[in-house]
Amino acid sequence: MKKKIVIATRGSKLALWQSEHIKAELLKINPDLDIKLKIVVTTGDKILDKPLADIGGKGLFIKEVEDELLKGTAQIAVHSLKDFAVEFDEEHFDLTAITKREDVRDTFLSEKYETLADLPAGSVVGTSSARRIMQLKDLRPDLEVKDLRGNVDTRIRKLKEGQYDAIILAKAGLKRLGLLNSVKYHTAIDTDIMIPAMGQGALGIETNKDPEIMELVKQLEDKATRIATTIEREFVKELNLGCHAPVGIKAKLLDDGNIRVKAVLLKGDKLIRKEIVTDEFEGLGVKFAEEFK
Repeated sequence: MKKKIVIATRGSKLALWQSEHIKAELLKINPDLDIKLKIVVTTGDKILDKPLADIGGKGLFIKEVEDELLKGTAQIAVHSLKDFAVEFDEEHFDLTAITKREDVRDTFLSEKYETLADLPAGSVVGTSSARRIMQLKDLRPDLEVKDLRGNVDTRIRKLKEGQYDAIILAKAGLKRLGLLNSVKYHTAIDTDIMIPAMGQGALGIETNKDPEIMELVKQLEDKATRIATTIEREFVKELNLGCHAPVGIKAKLLDDGNIRVKAVLLKGDKLIRKEIVTDEFEGLGVKFAEEFK
């Protein structure tokens, strides 16, 4: 008899792509599994007329999905790691695997202008991210930044309708959905200019505490991505910040065995940027966070 597994997922195209991708990867490991997706509508999906930071942040996309794991109606949930809280119910759930990272960069999208530098003063840029907003305002204080909510398709539609001169989205999501070429101009923003969110580009696979499920899912783990994103998550946790806070951090393992970490944080009205290169990975996120206190 085939082992039945249910993946709880939001109904957005990106969430469904992510869950279908993990389903396919699990079936490569064991083709005899019977894997179904269960679509869950979350609070964050229902409230679309307010900025995320005003209604509780990205955790609003997680609770109802975790409820399915808690009830036993699902065993697995797939998250964009950047949206997965640094503190979660570890008694009942486990962040069992973190997959190989996609491109971590943010992408500039516009129907009229090729790059961020080409935008004329007063141009309207759409983003719902406090992290992107603070870096945009530091780089281009002459731009007008407006809130942008909705799934990826909705955000691109609003751009095409002329509600914004440009928008900024994560490149990973655009690549996964095959939407990079749906807009005339798309340019990845160098991480020296805009530092991404913790975990950006990686998928986190959350499971219940079923040992058999955990053993299966662990096979999707990417060690290098786990090391880098753990440092990023430690950093955000140590500073007691959430997924929607004005903070960016990127850790990357280098070919020489070192790791480079760069971060940006809004403290009061001042933007603080720092970088470190070291071969000491253990507790690095916590140590690096001390420099921002």
